[in-house]
Amino acid sequence: MTETAARYLYLARHAEATPDESGLTDRGRRQAVLLGERLRGAPLTAVHHGPLARAEETARLIGDQLDRVPLRMSPPAGDYIPYVPRHDELPPRSADAMLAFLAQFPAEEREQGPGLAAEALARFTGPVEGDRPVHELVVTHNFLLAWLVREALEAPRARWMGINHANAALTVIRYTHDRAPAVLFLNDTGHLPQELRWTGFPAELHV
Repeated sequence: MTETAARYLYLARHAEATPDESGLTDRGRRQAVLLGERLRGAPLTAVHHGPLARAEETARLIGDQLDRVPLRMSPPAGDYIPYVPRHDELPPRSADAMLAFLAQFPAEEREQGPGLAAEALARFTGPVEGDRPVHELVVTHNFLLAWLVREALEAPRARWMGINHANAALTVIRYTHDRAPAVLFLNDTGHLPQELRWTGFPAELHV
């Protein structure tokens, strides 16, 4: 029987991006640095990030605060729609609006998303072989973060919609062979001062 150890998956949405999404704002760069400082004591072995500039810059700034932790670009950590729900999977009162929202995105993102989401689950989740726990950070986007949290909670596939993450917030999920995944932190912005919290989050949900 193959021995397995725990995986600790650290997840962060990229920091605040410029309007054209070509990089980070000044506030976003500060968010990324502060998240890196928070993670300085974590036993991370890798920082994965999606291919888009806002995720890459966030990962680089986080990595600058760590001690020689390698950065790795990973397409499954990118920005895409992981699953397009059927109308009957959504709340009747909001189904039309939610599907109209998804229809705004390029067809390529909707078509390729499920395959990339499956790759992300295979690459980043579940316990690991061996006897040593693994700690890895994935810097990604709101949709994939929501999908991974939904999967950890074994919620219906459509429930990824409505799970929101602030820029540079931290989520941590633990995977072991003998129990269900545990969401240890969710959308934690404790490392950010008040004026840097909740960017990228719907205004009506700010607290």
